[in-house]
Amino acid sequence: MTEPTAAASVRLLRDGARATLLIDRPEKKNALNEAAWLAFQGVAAEIAADPEIAVVTVRGAGGVFCAGADIGEFVALTTADEERRDAFANAVRDGEEAVAGIAKPTIAAIEGACVGGGCQIALASDIRIAAEGTRFGVTPAKLGIAYPVVSTRRLVSTVGRSAAKDLLFTGRLIGAEEALAIGLVDRVVPAERLDEEVATVVAQIEANSRYSLAVSKRTVDALDDAAAHAELDALWRGGFSGEDLKEGARAFLEKRKPAFSWRG
Repeated sequence: MTEPTAAASVRLLRDGARATLLIDRPEKKNALNEAAWLAFQGVAAEIAADPEIAVVTVRGAGGVFCAGADIGEFVALTTADEERRDAFANAVRDGEEAVAGIAKPTIAAIEGACVGGGCQIALASDIRIAAEGTRFGVTPAKLGIAYPVVSTRRLVSTVGRSAAKDLLFTGRLIGAEEALAIGLVDRVVPAERLDEEVATVVAQIEANSRYSLAVSKRTVDALDDAAAHAELDALWRGGFSGEDLKEGARAFLEKRKPAFSWRG
């Protein structure tokens, strides 16, 4: 695996076609400050600029996904002017949207704690795999603030209105098994098997057509946007004339693994 691209609170690590978006503030249990939210944008841009990346794992350093927000910054915001508060809010919004907007499949490998802003990043990822013992929480009510609108929409679309209200109203922490039961995560595995499980899913995704992956993600994410349906239909139809279909069909008939070449 290559070294991090920059000495920042959020880093991009590369290993061939696989990449890791690493939240790297272990001394703060990977709590997100403004610099981290801003760094998500830069890392997402790096991923977009590298056509060789097939899949991205999102995780935290030191055995913790993300313990939430850096509360010290919130204290400072209470006495800041409106321009300063808006700049912070924009950094949070744009950082989360940068993760959600990554065109490659993203897998959140969750362990330790996934609270507040950590849940925002996990929900902005495509697939969430959690280790047993992980604790989850959506805790703005304990701080006297509200969850961002887009984050709330993602939470509701993932767990439903009632479960979302339960988490938002109580601010309680839940375990990995309850998170699985309400759909907040997709899989729960023993802590010692988390890396193995994530690696298995990554390998399955990496072996598939990049065209199929890109169109599938775009389609799922835009299904509620009726204005995008014509574009999505064109992407579906475009696959019939693509090089990946030719290779995939030949490989199937020849009983071998396909070597897909589409990179966008």
